[in-house]
Amino acid sequence: MKHGPYALVDIDGVLADVRHRVHFVERRPKDWDGFFAAAVDDPPLPEGLAVVAELVDRGLSLVYLTGRPERCREDTLAWFARHGLPSAPLLMRSNRDRRPARLTKLEVARRLQTERGVALVVDDDRAVVATLREAGFEVLHATWMDGGTDGVDAATVQETLFAAQEDDGRT
Repeated sequence: MKHGPYALVDIDGVLADVRHRVHFVERRPKDWDGFFAAAVDDPPLPEGLAVVAELVDRGLSLVYLTGRPERCREDTLAWFARHGLPSAPLLMRSNRDRRPARLTKLEVARRLQTERGVALVVDDDRAVVATLREAGFEVLHATWMDGGTDGVDAATVQETLFAAQEDDGRT
């Protein structure tokens, strides 16, 4: 086990391409069960996988920090194994936590900072990026899912995910 400072890596939009399941949260009422159930079919994002490999090579202690609820743990771990991601702690929000990710992730980053330091946070959510940078953390803004694919407009995807996170605190 590595004992270097932590590298905190988000999953959705960083490691996993969620574009195929955004339609579940584009309307009201949002279908959160459908959104999270479809995560098992997320294709991996090669850029995110490469970042994880680089962080591990640098000797950083990887931690997956996601807004996914705890009920998604087994599916998420199976997805990691299927795509060859290294084993590392997986920190998820409780099933009842509806706070925006910018708040939950800042809380976790501050706690981990006191344990052994946080060298880097990798996230795609612009509010998380801004909040953590403002708090003094080094953040790599993962923008590699921004390119549209299969007729899916990238800006629409990002706005939908951002609104879902800020309004509903679910991703």
